[in-house]
Amino acid sequence: MASTFPAFIAESLRTETFKLLDVGCSGGIDPVWRAFEPGLQALGIDASETECRRLADIERNPNVSYVPAFVSRSGQPVDLSAGPAAPLIMTMRDRLSFMRTREIREARLKVASTEEKLRHNAWEMTGLADPNKPITIIDLLTERGWKGFDYFKIDIDGADFEILQSLDGRFDAFGVIAVQLEVNFVGTDDPDDHTFHNTDRFLRRQGFDLFRLDIRNFSTRALPARYIWPTPAETVSGRPFQGEAYYARDVLAPHRTAAGANFSVEKLAKLTAIFSAWQVPDAAAELLTARREILSRLFDVDTGLDHLAAQAQTGRRRPLSYRAYMESFEADVPTFYRPEGPVPIWERLRSAWHSYWHPRERRY
Repeated sequence: MASTFPAFIAESLRTETFKLLDVGCSGGIDPVWRAFEPGLQALGIDASETECRRLADIERNPNVSYVPAFVSRSGQPVDLSAGPAAPLIMTMRDRLSFMRTREIREARLKVASTEEKLRHNAWEMTGLADPNKPITIIDLLTERGWKGFDYFKIDIDGADFEILQSLDGRFDAFGVIAVQLEVNFVGTDDPDDHTFHNTDRFLRRQGFDLFRLDIRNFSTRALPARYIWPTPAETVSGRPFQGEAYYARDVLAPHRTAAGANFSVEKLAKLTAIFSAWQVPDAAAELLTARREILSRLFDVDTGLDHLAAQAQTGRRRPLSYRAYMESFEADVPTFYRPEGPVPIWERLRSAWHSYWHPRERRY
């Protein structure tokens, strides 16, 4: 039996593929999607030719390929004269402590390995594709014969919002059910700024709703805080600067009823797997219980619910079944509450351990 809920769903899909488009794929395709193999089909795009070569050399799935290229909305050359990120972000990030660490380590980074440069998010110091010959998402999909795909991820430290808008009005036609992208919590009220508020409005107009939001705080160089990771990036305190946003189709929402009725049983099954992979198993369980009749054509819904209940009980040696778990909640048992008083050290350590081994993105 599959050990995780996404793998359980993948087994039920049989010949159905899970198609992923990853714009900004340095570091590789998120391992969580490998649960769909051999039915995983993915296109990774990154501006670093060096990283794309490395990923291609270690890739074992013939249906996963990497394209070294810059991406633009219109196919016009990408201007890097002001830096690798949007001008405002470049100016704002220069005030932060991780940029001071980058300055301190600059000489070492120049001769470091590609992996080390990417760990420091210094992708602009790796061998890059030609910024004068960018590709567009639509052209690439047409060239590869992709008439549709399931998952769209963007993280390119720059024109993310511009690239997102290149699919304006096309998400339904392509059958996209989930979008993951980096967002900025700094910016202006300009409707074209790559900011969270603009991203949120745009995706809601396209029929998506927010299911998860990770916020990354960054301290200033005036008073640096401790880094969270072994590399200079987000810090334990500081202002919310960037984050990772996860949007999906909420087929059960009253304002999405009409759109939700158009999804196939396979799309619904993939959506539940995505929710589980995003560490929001409750959303997956809600969809399983609400669409039990149609989803039971693919798999045993009760077994799926047991998987999700186990996921909700992370760290428990013998997790309760879904039925027993719900019965304990209805009984209002103490285990659903943290005891009064300070957060125990074991709980802090467990939370830190879980966040380390279940990150969605560590780039900044």
